[in-house]
This record gives sequence, C-alpha cells and structure tokens, in this order.
Amino acid sequence: MITSPANEQVKRIRRLQERKERERTGLFFLEGIRIVAEAAERGEAFETLIVSPDRLQSDFAWKLVENLRRNGTPILEVSSLVFERLSQKEGPQGIAAVVHQRWMPLGAVSVENGKPWVALDSVADPGNLGTILRTLDAVGGAGVILLDQSTDPYDPSCVRASMGALFDLHLVRTSFEQFRDWIKRQTGVALIGTSGAAKQDYHDFPYPSRLVLLMGSERLGLQPYHLELCDEVVRIPMVGRSDSLNLAVATAVVLYEIFNQQRQKSLGVMP
Repeated sequence: MITSPANEQVKRIRRLQERKERERTGLFFLEGIRIVAEAAERGEAFETLIVSPDRLQSDFAWKLVENLRRNGTPILEVSSLVFERLSQKEGPQGIAAVVHQRWMPLGAVSVENGKPWVALDSVADPGNLGTILRTLDAVGGAGVILLDQSTDPYDPSCVRASMGALFDLHLVRTSFEQFRDWIKRQTGVALIGTSGAAKQDYHDFPYPSRLVLLMGSERLGLQPYHLELCDEVVRIPMVGRSDSLNLAVATAVVLYEIFNQQRQKSLGVMP
C-alpha cells in the first residue's frame, strides 16, 4: 500500500488534473463508485484502478474491484491520506481510475437517421460541455465534434457533469477548416446553426433526419463565417430582459425539439 503523497505514481496521477498532461499521455482520471462502474460496464480501457481500503465501504464497489482485478486491471492500493490528495470530491468514496481516452477521427464519422451530432465551436466551459454530452445522450445523439480551441471533454469538471454520457458518445476534435471541408462532402446531411438574429423559429423548422447542430462559443456565438456554412439557421425566441441563453441550455432546447419531431414522425403525427 502506498502511504506517501510524494510517491512517483501518485504524483503522476495528480498531474492528470492538467490538460497538457492528459493530452501528452492520452489518459484521464475519474473518481467515484458510480462513474467507475459505468466506465467498466461500457468496456473503457483502464490503465490503473486506485483503491483506498479504509474508505471503500460499499460491497458493490468491492465486487467491482474484484471483477476488474480478475480481468487483469492493475490495482493501486493507497492510504486514506493519499486518496484525499488525489481526490477532487468532498467525502471521497475510496475508488478512482486512470482510463485511456477515446477519440474518433473526423473521417470516420457517419451521420445516421435520428442520431444527431453536435459541433461546438470553441466551447470554453467544461461544465457546459459535460451538460451538453449528457443531453445529447438523453436524446439518442451520436457524438460531439469539438472545433478549434474547445475545452477538454476529459477535464474532471466535464467528466462529472456528463454523468457517464462521456462513455456512450463519439468524440471528435478538429479545426473549423477541416470540419467545413468534411461537411461539404456529406450528401444528405444538414448543418443547422442558431442565432438570435435568425428569422426562422426553432420550433417551426422541420428538422431533417440526418443533421449536425452547430453551436457557437459562450462568449461570441456563431460568427458570420459559421452561419454562411449552415443550411438553415434557427432562433430561440425570448421575451424577457435576457437576450441570450447559457450554451448548454440553448443546445438542450434545440436538441429536444429535434428529438420530439423525430418521435412525432415515428408515430405518424406529422409528415
């Protein structure tokens, strides 16, 4: 059992709090019984499982540890003090993992009927990104394409906010220029943007079955060169004093409109 926070393995894991280290290693850190169990259930590739026996009180969690041990996952046992130094939660549960990241190349993306993708330009807040992932998973979406200087989906705040949706969606990162070239080659796939200046109400637009929803950054929204690429731009009406919505909220509003229209089509309620 490791009892010193100065241990090299412990220091290596702590460095995963930094984006540059996550990008260098292709690893990320996740913590807590529920999310470790979900990662294991979905077949994520564990590099190391970290366990603090003094803190781990759940029989379910101990069964999870034993299953992963039998499957060949390296187990790192640490003292309660060391686990506290690794933890980013109040009341640490005594289980965490270092897991390999998963990325899909843009060229492998296939937009299927009823499974929308979301493209995000320079999303800055990892909490917003995690919430968008969670919403996209809820409506049966396929994945997220992160453009240019977008935040890291493997940031601990994003991992927590996604509530496990991170493991069910495809993740792509690319430049806007590469995305522009790719979307132009897609036959029968609509690119839908949002803007407060658009004439088309988001609720009245008939969304195609195969689409990518393009959303702008929290600070700037979609810029003219983004809007020019879109097949349609929709507006979310607002009648109060606020002139904009949080990015994750705005994305959820449009995604659920798309989802509801698809449900109505499947029931024959609308053409």
